[in-house]
Amino acid sequence: MQNQQTMDKPGKFYITTPIYYVNARPHIGHTYTTVVCDAVARRQRMMGYDTWFLTGTDEHGQKIERSATAAGCSPKEFADRVSGEFRQLWDRMKLSYDDFIRTTEPRHVRGVQALFKRLEERGYIYKGSYSGQYCVYDELYVDVTEPGAPCPECGRPTETVHEENYFFKLSAMEAPLLKLYTENPEFIRPETRRNEVISFVRGGLRDLSVSRTTFTWGIPVPGDEKHVIYVWLDALANYITAIGYGSEDAKDKAKLARYWPADVHMIGKEIVRFHCIYWPAFLLAAEIPLPKSIIAHGWLLFEESKMSKSRGNIVRSETILDTLGADTLRYFLLREIVFGSDGSFSFDALVQRFNADLANGLGNLSSRTLSMITRYFDGEIPYPSPGARDASDDAVAQLAQQTIADFHAQFEQFQFSRALETAWALVAAVNKYIVEHEPWALAEKEDQDSRARLATILHTSAEALRVVTALVHPVIPESTARIWEQLGLGDIAKLDLRNLAWGQLPLHTKLGKVEAVFPRADKSTIERMQQIEQDRAAQSVPAAVAEANAASKPVQPAPTAAIAPAATIPAESNTITIDDFAKVDLRVGQVKVAEKVKGADKLLRLEVDLGTETRQIVAGIAKAYEPEKLVGRKVVIVANLAPRKLRGLESQGMIVAASIGDDGVPVLAGFLEDVPVGAKLK
Repeated sequence: MQNQQTMDKPGKFYITTPIYYVNARPHIGHTYTTVVCDAVARRQRMMGYDTWFLTGTDEHGQKIERSATAAGCSPKEFADRVSGEFRQLWDRMKLSYDDFIRTTEPRHVRGVQALFKRLEERGYIYKGSYSGQYCVYDELYVDVTEPGAPCPECGRPTETVHEENYFFKLSAMEAPLLKLYTENPEFIRPETRRNEVISFVRGGLRDLSVSRTTFTWGIPVPGDEKHVIYVWLDALANYITAIGYGSEDAKDKAKLARYWPADVHMIGKEIVRFHCIYWPAFLLAAEIPLPKSIIAHGWLLFEESKMSKSRGNIVRSETILDTLGADTLRYFLLREIVFGSDGSFSFDALVQRFNADLANGLGNLSSRTLSMITRYFDGEIPYPSPGARDASDDAVAQLAQQTIADFHAQFEQFQFSRALETAWALVAAVNKYIVEHEPWALAEKEDQDSRARLATILHTSAEALRVVTALVHPVIPESTARIWEQLGLGDIAKLDLRNLAWGQLPLHTKLGKVEAVFPRADKSTIERMQQIEQDRAAQSVPAAVAEANAASKPVQPAPTAAIAPAATIPAESNTITIDDFAKVDLRVGQVKVAEKVKGADKLLRLEVDLGTETRQIVAGIAKAYEPEKLVGRKVVIVANLAPRKLRGLESQGMIVAASIGDDGVPVLAGFLEDVPVGAKLK
């Protein structure tokens, strides 16, 4: 986002979500990305920017074709239904997107074919053939050799394919991409994702297949319609086709010229490679300007486990909307989760945050301040008497001014949690200010000094409420709009946030009808949400079965706790098939960094090189190994284990070790021969 110094003459601001794949209904993970973009877009509009906010759905590919067949309908009917569910949810949440692109729309088809021809004309596309393994789930050819071997990306079994393809000369883009990353460090954020991408590209790029002939659900290659365009070239192009690329219409051309390049592509970390390698490579080859920034956030975990249909731990946004409303969900997602890191969702944490921050915090400040103005000043904001001021009033004013500056600076850097923490520090300070000065006690006194002091306290409190309400409106728009109306200030959408400062509350303004904005939630709210999720899960079983029949079966999560003694497990459960073993992705890694985790006697934080990337792994081996002696050592890693948090650190895998003796002393698995980093164990 643009900084404060450039905001005198705001220009345009273009932000995008990834377009969501229609293989399943929307869940809270999709909502997280979209709410973040919505909050940013709302704030940019309040800062005076001509803002364009794009979202949509990705609807082509073999996985959709198979899912539709299993569901007994055409791919278009299947895509229409699921895409409609995304749009209905975003509309129910009143998200402020300006456009919703679908990859089945004629404007997108036209633009993708234009991009394909552009790349072909510039010599970056040629026809060849491919024979090898393919992952239907990721729509990717993968670098494994044995039929059925697990995909390195997702762990699902691959399929053997032989087909003629068009290829994009990705290998020719290695040097230009590395130059891009080096000269533009802000292009990929956060830095950890940037480093991963650089490491991958330095490992060498091979030409990329950009067409398929084994299925038909896609955009035909212009001039060779037995081929359909690879779903990732198709999908990534939405960011330019939605604003007019490929159109000859003058209005479309003007829109493209106005809004491209995008200021922010917001994505999840699992699609970094596609957005940070393939997308800029396509654009560089086509001589199209690059987006200014690609920002990857972490995963939203459900009680420390990644949400997954196969695990049955999907949380639907509608469950929270039905009980606590959209603003509660929006606030939780931006306040609870440190942007860029993985965050954990639970119904307990949601209700605790709602009660502590919204009901007891902002809601309490609004209710008590406006109710007392109604009671003691006939609903009219009182005049603050200069002679009745003291140091505590000035302290609130100074804190509010500092809060405005800090909130803007933090939000500009996508530090949403810190920005909201800053705003709520002001809320807490003013609630404390009210309690300490007891305006209700002053109201019982009839002398003029007490009356003047009462007016000053309530005016100061109302002014602080106005400041907080304005700042957090992009995050909780419905609730703040209600508070703004209760303050008698009209339509908050007309507020120019650039000019927000202390001392702008109009005197003698008549309040609107004062109502509670955040009624406190009790324990039954948690139980109600859990029951709603259970009921919805039961209703969706047929769809889940259809999908499982349509695509490869997902890998089950690897165990994260000690295995029970054999005597407690039935004999028939002790054997597995080769397919079961193939699901576990075991790789050779080399420890690059090892250090103790503060406050944890048993844990070490390791950075392990897997050849194509470096993973952070938290391992309970501190009592058996000194950190400095682990650096350089080769270890065995379970590479497709779902990430989890330990002592606030994300562990992206598990180190394999034997357990010796009654105390279970860990002994790391190793090798007698020299084994290359990244090698798979079979």
